[in-house]
Amino acid sequence: MQDTPEDAFLYMSPIGYRKSSSCGYCRRKGAGHSYFARAISMSPASYQALVDRCWRRSGSLLYRPNQRDACCPHYTIRLDSRRLRTTKDQRQAVNRFNKYVIGDAYAKEAARLYPKSREQARKRDTEFDLVERIHEGETPSLKQPPAPSHVFTVTLEPDDFTEEKFRVFENYQQVVHRESPSSISRDGFRRFLCTSPLRREKVTGPDGRERQLGSFHQCYRLDGQLVAIGVLDLLPDCVSAVYFLYHESIHKFSPGKFGALREIALAIEGGYRWWYPGYYIHTCPKMKYKIDFSPQQVLDPETLEWIDLTQDVLNKFDDHGYLNLQKIERDTLKNVSTTEGTIPMEVDDREDEVDDEDPESDEEASLFDSGMPGIPSIEEVNSVDLDNIAVRLNRGYCYAGDLFEWHNERIDNQGSAKAMVAELVAAIGPDFVQNLCLDFTRSCR
Repeated sequence: MQDTPEDAFLYMSPIGYRKSSSCGYCRRKGAGHSYFARAISMSPASYQALVDRCWRRSGSLLYRPNQRDACCPHYTIRLDSRRLRTTKDQRQAVNRFNKYVIGDAYAKEAARLYPKSREQARKRDTEFDLVERIHEGETPSLKQPPAPSHVFTVTLEPDDFTEEKFRVFENYQQVVHRESPSSISRDGFRRFLCTSPLRREKVTGPDGRERQLGSFHQCYRLDGQLVAIGVLDLLPDCVSAVYFLYHESIHKFSPGKFGALREIALAIEGGYRWWYPGYYIHTCPKMKYKIDFSPQQVLDPETLEWIDLTQDVLNKFDDHGYLNLQKIERDTLKNVSTTEGTIPMEVDDREDEVDDEDPESDEEASLFDSGMPGIPSIEEVNSVDLDNIAVRLNRGYCYAGDLFEWHNERIDNQGSAKAMVAELVAAIGPDFVQNLCLDFTRSCR
């Protein structure tokens, strides 16, 4: 037995390949399968690697959907914040909200007290600098006097539960998603949006800037009242959007668009570069807003390579359930012009769904027989040294080969300890084994 350095591993407890309890998008029961695991503790870098392998989290539950048998295939997409091309509608959303916050009286008096040069005025009229504009209405960024019409602040806070946050969640679920009050609970909110396995860290990027990593709530307050929350995972190379919720009182200001642009601005300012808006579900109308932010890339679940999400790819999505991106000619996918992007699909607002992914039952199925894209074969996993995977004990850790009497077991012997561990290795990727520590000592709430 050896001592366990707390930050040395990705601590996971495998659940297995199961039917999903229901689809969070079309609401069908038991439609499709996912591989599930419970994360106890992990570094942001470990989670970044999993996200780039088609994984996502719902609280501490990790899951990787099988796109091939899903009613609503899930695709991981991302946007390079440095190449964002804002649409007229997005620019208007930012400008409209800023105008409301500062008010006409402030705008006139500030123009008199702090006049812009001709060059500054010309630049503002002809260019839209997202980082500059997104902060324009925030009280700490305003020159005073005079006082603006409203006090608006945005703060990055720990993802802790508070009653103030729960009230916004409760209002959002009732008004936007039309959920009954009895179906909304503090425990559900805490489990879904206030429980993260990610360890918080501070790192210094290549540019010398210090970056915060981990799970956070980006809180928007208007005149002292919390009106919106962006639930974010800040990872080494991206701002990953988990959920966005807002109070009905600001619905007219398109808070979803504003919040997404605020997250993209954070990716630019913080040096994270990429913005991950979560899974893209082509068959779900509420997901269409995600590709209104361009240019984006889609992760090929077969090869785990990023492909430009061009109009040609989107057209093929229209004709398929699961789209095998490998079959699309590479010369139309790679090295596309930077001026080519997706056709904007304007929607009224961003309405994130509660991702209630959960295994439906204990009925087991074999991951190796599932046809899930990107899963290595039994032969490939057989070559992995499962014996040297770390296993957490109440004190310290040992190795799987010393703990399990599985030397005569086969990894296709469904239900055995060796098969369970082999499927987890296949789901996260054999090259990730050295970072893995099996943890059966406790479970996350």
